Amino acid sequence: MSLIEVKGLKKSFGKLEVIKGIDLTVEKGERIAIIGGSGCGKSVFLRSLCLLEKPDAGEIFIDGREITARDADVDDIRRSMGMVFQKFHLFSEMDVMDNLCLAPVRLKKMPRAEAEAKAMELLAQVGLSSRAHAWPTVLSGGQQQRIAICRCLMMEPKVLLFDEPTSALDPTMVGEVLAVIRMLAKQDMSMLIVTHEMNFAREVAGRVLFLADGGIYEQGTPAEIFDSPKGEKTIAFVNKIKYFSYDIMEKAFDLMNMQGGIQVFGEKYGLNQRQIHRLQICCEELIFEMMENCYPGTDKVDIHIEVTYAELDKTEKIFFSCGGKKHDPFDAADPGLGVTILNKVAKHISHRYEKGINLVEITL
Repeated sequence: MSLIEVKGLKKSFGKLEVIKGIDLTVEKGERIAIIGGSGCGKSVFLRSLCLLEKPDAGEIFIDGREITARDADVDDIRRSMGMVFQKFHLFSEMDVMDNLCLAPVRLKKMPRAEAEAKAMELLAQVGLSSRAHAWPTVLSGGQQQRIAICRCLMMEPKVLLFDEPTSALDPTMVGEVLAVIRMLAKQDMSMLIVTHEMNFAREVAGRVLFLADGGIYEQGTPAEIFDSPKGEKTIAFVNKIKYFSYDIMEKAFDLMNMQGGIQVFGEKYGLNQRQIHRLQICCEELIFEMMENCYPGTDKVDIHIEVTYAELDKTEKIFFSCGGKKHDPFDAADPGLGVTILNKVAKHISHRYEKGINLVEITL
């Protein structure tokens, strides 16, 4: 029997359809990282598993019990899951020991002495034995998150749900929390982790889910997702590809407007002025080369130009498409100045003509 089974999960907020249909099976001992862009539904999906967000449709089974059933004992089923939030949510009016002992004593009727002994074991595992009676307000963010993880473990959950557990932390504190999650992974704890830490997801997860378009857009092993993704949106996300696009419908277009857009794009993503100028020159020369040869005798054009920058490998690319006559600017016997410039600065150039469209790709 699977630990978690999700069938046809949907969730909207008003007219905004965040989750359009997710099916997922999680086996015991699995460690699944959930990645995706902002607003793609990662946290909503995770919170839906324990009904912190109530789905609009679909069924969710936790260790064989349907938590979405009308007569489900939701509180009892939730006890088999531990939720670690971004903002810790420790009780500020209680010290660490009381935070850890509250739930097992009240809900599981565990004797206080037994709960305290268990709490000290967990605190020792995360390196915080000396903070057993400290108040949460005097702890660092990393220490508070480690305590929050211990609080979940006090209930002996069958699965831990982590909702971006390091997003609220100073960068210097991220490592200490990730170290605790690595420790749990070695203990074969079942975990679903919403994270923006790609290297961590690669290291800890056995399976990675990439969410986009309201569902699981692509999934696979860390090697499959991070080294050889198949989907266009997965590739863009993994490589952190940034886009600038511009459409030209007439030969008398606003060149300065396009060049200004490239300037703003480059500055936004940390390109130096030399890189920005190179992109501007390449786009300008390519546009005029193709206008002259593909659209003779007309002022109307249909040109689309796209500039991308991949943060992962610092690669700049230009994707260019236009209709009109077939013209390969890089196969001319007597290339013009623009083509000479492009050949000089480009690492790779390709041209193809498909269904009446010239397609040019340039890697700088």
